[in-house]
Amino acid sequence: MRPTYKDLQLTEVGGRDSGGGGRQSSEIDFGDNLEDVRLLDSYAGDQNDYDHRNAGKHREGPGRKREFRVTGMTCAACSNSVEGALMSLDGVVSASVALLQNKADVVFNPNLIKEDDIKNAIEDAGFEAEILHEQVTARAASHGTVVGQFIIGGMTCAACVNSVEGILRKLPGSYSCPLYFTREVEYDPSITSKDEIINAIEDAGFEASLAQSSGQDRIMLVVTGISNNLDEKMLDEILCNMKGVRQFNFNKTSSQLDILFDTEILGPRDLVDAIHEQSCGNFEVHVMNPYTRMVSQNLEESSHMYRLFRFSLSLGIPVFIMRFVCPHIPILNSILLAWCGPFQIGDWLRLILVSFVQFVVGKRFYVAAFRALRNGSTNMDVLVALGTSAAYFYSVYGLLYGAVTGYWPRTYFETSPMLLTFVLFGKYLETLAKGKTSDAIKKLVELTPPTALLLIQEGGNDIGEREIDALLIQPGDVLKIVPGSKVPVDGFVVSGSSYVNESMVTGESAPVMKETNSLVIGGTINLHGSLHVQATKIGTETVLSQIISLVETAQMSKAPIQKFADFVASIFVPIVVTISFTTFFSGVFGAYPDDWLPPDGNHFDFALMFSIAVVVVACPCALGLATPTAVMVATGVGANNGVLIKGGDALERAQKIRYVIFDKTGTLTQSRAAVTTVKVFTEMDRGEFLTLVASAEVESLY
Repeated sequence: MRPTYKDLQLTEVGGRDSGGGGRQSSEIDFGDNLEDVRLLDSYAGDQNDYDHRNAGKHREGPGRKREFRVTGMTCAACSNSVEGALMSLDGVVSASVALLQNKADVVFNPNLIKEDDIKNAIEDAGFEAEILHEQVTARAASHGTVVGQFIIGGMTCAACVNSVEGILRKLPGSYSCPLYFTREVEYDPSITSKDEIINAIEDAGFEASLAQSSGQDRIMLVVTGISNNLDEKMLDEILCNMKGVRQFNFNKTSSQLDILFDTEILGPRDLVDAIHEQSCGNFEVHVMNPYTRMVSQNLEESSHMYRLFRFSLSLGIPVFIMRFVCPHIPILNSILLAWCGPFQIGDWLRLILVSFVQFVVGKRFYVAAFRALRNGSTNMDVLVALGTSAAYFYSVYGLLYGAVTGYWPRTYFETSPMLLTFVLFGKYLETLAKGKTSDAIKKLVELTPPTALLLIQEGGNDIGEREIDALLIQPGDVLKIVPGSKVPVDGFVVSGSSYVNESMVTGESAPVMKETNSLVIGGTINLHGSLHVQATKIGTETVLSQIISLVETAQMSKAPIQKFADFVASIFVPIVVTISFTTFFSGVFGAYPDDWLPPDGNHFDFALMFSIAVVVVACPCALGLATPTAVMVATGVGANNGVLIKGGDALERAQKIRYVIFDKTGTLTQSRAAVTTVKVFTEMDRGEFLTLVASAEVESLY
């Protein structure tokens, strides 16, 4: 007997039970003609363990998940800081921060905590946060948690991640918050709200906000044509009079409209059409793709870092030239040595230029360092602030000391801009690398078409068709799938027949025949005939979205070795600062031989330079970035090749694999054709024969 579609369940990997102890599995019900689809049994291996670990931990109530975008994280310390901030909130069940993706997933109980509280917690931790999306999760009757994903800004290293996680774990109702890749926080909303979580993160020195909706109850739109207050008032009236709209927020600067609505009353296309029609066509409305939005935000972060780097470099080069080049050019040197008030012209120029670099470019490091220290954690920003401040303020002290006493000690103004320039260049390269690690997710998202052909029906008859954004498809819509196009969402065929390439799901390139009542999966390719498909699963409920969620969950997981790296990163900065102070005081009190000193130097200057060098060369970023980057790249490469990896733990254990057995007898290939044997059955010359074959092959598709 063939199974029904209710027998097909896609269970999210990562230790959450589909039935009693974790996130609800997606259940697809398309009738009685299910084609054989199976997931590996190993995917459910960790489910029972999760139930035992979390038994009795959650409170009664509906589980809710929020995704936040968090910007400003630069190392594992930053993501740990965000996780700490989230887990300290009451009502937060779990929180996971994804350093490379600048996201945080928070599971919380909405009866205890609000999304804005979560956002504020991230911002208090020193990062920028933005609410991305909401996902309500069904747990056992004893569970009442919500998972929220937050945007957290300002996390730069493992210490930041640990700091936020620590804060979140302290919140009442917060249960778990691994923040490396998806910024997910699980919390009890009856105890802690999302606002309290955001406040906790913000108190820790980070910026946080709740992300967009994943349950089709929150949508981000771009509305153009609003040019004055009357237009804004018209938009407000349209939305206020629309049944099903819970709340909305319009940002005039970015023209972005964030709407929270009731999916049982209206759908996303209803919103777009109503705004356009009731404004008499004055407002053009477009839905914002959440993945495109994240990519644009990552590009904005890279651009901001590049602008800071360019500004620091443009002011640092003149300082470098005045210090090392001009002394060898008599004319320029004489100008710089001329007196202007209490200081020489060169001193004035260096002081002005370096001050701009120190306090304009270096502001982000001072703010991040202050927030980290206020939260009881340390990160790379603390080291940069210490190193540059020591060089700058000692140089200022040297100028003032010389103006008063007449003895002019050596200044080191060039150290600060050079250090900040190199650090910012590294940060810029880091943001570029972080953006590339999400290419696997981007390629999966691109499998679905951007638009779809909606059939307009009246009285059961098709009276026309309309091209719409694929994100505006609603359950029950009948879509026309022309030959050569992709199926936009999951559904079943209501009329027509055709062969469909489902290799992106099954891995088999052989086309599959589809006819009335056959199941079709979003992202697959219609080859020949025309199909009319009724949409049943949209948004995060589609098979492709489940696969994307699976890959994101795998990228979020921490390998066992990462726990050790996080521990080292958490104590790294205090150890470096201790060594730096030890180096300084050793030099001041004459622990170095006199023959080590430069001809015009003294013990104080020599000790100061060595202590600054200790701070400068020490960077904990690699400790926190190496392992999650490796996991993210590995899972992404695997996804591109049809291999779904459960996470870092599976990768770490894979090194012990010696043999791999494939259940693909006779069909395992290298994915490319090759000529193995050539036989000529006539008197024709072999070279002439191959020339004719090659000439024919040039015009062939295969």
